[in-house]
Amino acid sequence: MKMWKKTGLVALVALVVLGGLFACSPCRAEAAPVQVTDENLAQMLEKLLQERPDLVMDVLRKNSEAVLDIAQQGSNMRRQRSLEAQWNQEMKTPKSVKLEGRPVLGSKNAKVRIVAFSDFTCHFCQQASGTVSALLKEYGKDVSLVFKNLPLDDKGPASIASKYFLAIAQQSEEKAWKFHDALFAGRDKLVTDGEAFLKTTAQDLGVDMKRLAKDVHSKKVADIMNEDQQDAQKLGVEGTPYFLVNDLVVRGALPPDLFKKAIDMAKAKAEGNSAK
Repeated sequence: MKMWKKTGLVALVALVVLGGLFACSPCRAEAAPVQVTDENLAQMLEKLLQERPDLVMDVLRKNSEAVLDIAQQGSNMRRQRSLEAQWNQEMKTPKSVKLEGRPVLGSKNAKVRIVAFSDFTCHFCQQASGTVSALLKEYGKDVSLVFKNLPLDDKGPASIASKYFLAIAQQSEEKAWKFHDALFAGRDKLVTDGEAFLKTTAQDLGVDMKRLAKDVHSKKVADIMNEDQQDAQKLGVEGTPYFLVNDLVVRGALPPDLFKKAIDMAKAKAEGNSAK
């Protein structure tokens, strides 16, 4: 926790305690000033809670934003510690998934590879995609991305979109990733317009539409889709988005600072291994 956060917490507690003491004690000219120390602060607070719970609640109500901020900070720190413990354990167990034939965004020699199990119609996948895109720009050549298709409905627009993405990659990985970004940016239109939106988007990117129509139904695309499903089952993926950051598991749309922590841990491990 940062120093200002600690100071804010102590100040709020001291406000409650000292406010209560001054309210509960009669003013006497000869009374010694109250000295609040680390040793007696807890004892003073406990005494005040017992004697004047109404005063404590009043002070907390008047400082509700500060109380909520401190509670949120505590919740975030607990979540981070829990994730760090999880990731430290996961580092010990290498995870393998099939990546052949899939487009890679970024350096193929990156120290950290993010494998995203995702659904083009999923709101949280859309949100997480924005986070990952920003992190790829921040980390540059150290981080790469591979997209694995995990549509919730194998007959719906997300499944068709995944096939289009893979088929376009047979022509151009660059166009495939632009298609990927356009689908998440236009997720609502994908949901409402389905394949018509996919065709329009592909045309706008200059994709060879005749070849696309053929590749969408190719055995290669079908095999990759099946492999992605098999990998998800092997890993126990229960929902999207789901990420492998090297061997670390990230579930859901994590805030950028926590996602960065996973990348930093994976990067440090990779650098340590290469130095041996």
